[in-house]
Amino acid sequence: MEFSTNVKNLRKLKGYTLEELAEKSGVSKSMLSQIERGDKNPTINVASQIAEALDETISSLLGEKQKRSVSIVRLHERLVYKDENTKFERHLLSPPTNDIEFILNKIPSLKETGIFPPHKKGVEEYIYVARGKLQVELGEEPQIYTLEEGDSIYFEADINHRFVNLSEEECNYFLIINSTKKIYKQFY
Repeated sequence: MEFSTNVKNLRKLKGYTLEELAEKSGVSKSMLSQIERGDKNPTINVASQIAEALDETISSLLGEKQKRSVSIVRLHERLVYKDENTKFERHLLSPPTNDIEFILNKIPSLKETGIFPPHKKGVEEYIYVARGKLQVELGEEPQIYTLEEGDSIYFEADINHRFVNLSEEECNYFLIINSTKKIYKQFY
């Protein structure tokens, strides 16, 4: 699996030991070791914690980085992450980059994503609900927002966030993660 190989390679490139990455990510050393060997497929939340600790996106850890003036992402070539526990699906619709990700997320009926850890300061998320009813929970003591089909929300994603499908049908929402500002805000 590319995710496990990319995590291991990036950890070594950054000079982190398994212990250091465990401390930075909040994921146990034994779990990280199993992931790097390809023995364990992490939940979407654990993958997000690892990506944040490595200052990467989940998408960049799932596949090769592409830098071209024109990129086509074919349906059959799309990077898809499926959480085996929740059946949550994350479809990367854009080429994997570190700056902007365009994603289609699918949450089964009456299920949730679990809590995503805060992104770095300056990262923004934009959501558009294409199908279903989505509850968005933001912060430690969560502020709760309910979005219907056709609604959208923007938030600064340096806080915990969680998404719950409140409908009897699968909830599909488009997500744009904009990490371009995190670079600039680190200097202020």
